[in-house]
Amino acid sequence: MNLYNISSRIIVTCSNRLSPYLQQEIELLGYKPVRVFKTGVELLGTMQDCIRLNLRLCCASQVLFSIKEFKAWNADDLYKTSVTMEWENILPAVGYFSISSNVSNETITNNLFANVKVKDAIADRYREKTGGRPNSGSELNGAVIHLYWKEDIAEIFVDTSGETLSKHGYRKIPGKAPMLESLAAATILAGKWDGVSPFVNPMCGSGTLAIEAALFATNRKPGLYRNNYSFMHIVGYEESFYNSAYTELEQQVKDAPEGLQIIASDISEDAIQITKVNAGIAGVESLITYLSCDFEETPIPEGAPGVVYFNPEYGDRLGVEKDLEATYKRIGDFLKKKCKGYYGYIFTGNLELGKKIGLKPKRRIEFYTSRIDCRLFEYELYAGSRETDET
Repeated sequence: MNLYNISSRIIVTCSNRLSPYLQQEIELLGYKPVRVFKTGVELLGTMQDCIRLNLRLCCASQVLFSIKEFKAWNADDLYKTSVTMEWENILPAVGYFSISSNVSNETITNNLFANVKVKDAIADRYREKTGGRPNSGSELNGAVIHLYWKEDIAEIFVDTSGETLSKHGYRKIPGKAPMLESLAAATILAGKWDGVSPFVNPMCGSGTLAIEAALFATNRKPGLYRNNYSFMHIVGYEESFYNSAYTELEQQVKDAPEGLQIIASDISEDAIQITKVNAGIAGVESLITYLSCDFEETPIPEGAPGVVYFNPEYGDRLGVEKDLEATYKRIGDFLKKKCKGYYGYIFTGNLELGKKIGLKPKRRIEFYTSRIDCRLFEYELYAGSRETDET
């Protein structure tokens, strides 16, 4: 069995609440999802499709290619079926593989035990058929086999991504409490920015939002910043197909729209320097204007209205939260007084602080960051007198 010659079920996973934006990306690539759920999208396709998806998706975490679904009541059942699979035709003899899993089975109290059962099955099958076996370990830099096991149904996938796709590869200096790149991309897709009008990001931190905006405006995809995936370590992989897909990515990069203004400001000079470094790695340093200043001093371009996007601190201690109440009120005042005609966005994981903004959101878009329930508040900041204080 050569995995590169068959079609199968593909599960593209994502962080909770990102699936609508992942679905949007997948459909723009010409695929028709079979199912959309809160942490992913299911479709049908080939390993070649997995390569395209890995290179192009901004909101995804992993691209999983199904190779076997079966009944398994316990670890012995898992091993007995896994050992019959043609691993010698999936994993190179001179190679390296690791096992990841998502397990919910009453007989298993530790996912690592299930991982070891699959690893042992692979090793035993390989020894029986070839007299040897590939190396294995916990690193995700070779082939990755993923086990999904819920109750009595087990399914084994090739995780064609390996290391998560949520990190887009350009952020070498993360800064303080950075927003994950896939989440930043999804929040931009959720908003009303058109990729042409101004994008203003006060309190920019390590610059993730401003950089993702620049990538969006120039059609730069995450695959441009990475050169190792699990699919490269599967029997049947043809480097020429990957090279062609990568070249296509390069060719589809476009010049920034004429007059595009992306502004990143922060009161911390260190944050601005980090943003410049990360933007340089992403190849978009020249597309961003950098300012070290209090957010209230951030200039708002006149003319075509655009987006002003804040991602302030949430506050996790009583004293800090009290101080942030004044900051959130200042942000609301800034949006109301200086950003008329724009759309304002505030991303926060503290809904009580959100009430201090003093503006009534047009939309409250649900997200998660880690395990924190978050909202992206959208404000339509009318140029006239229609902005409404929240009561």
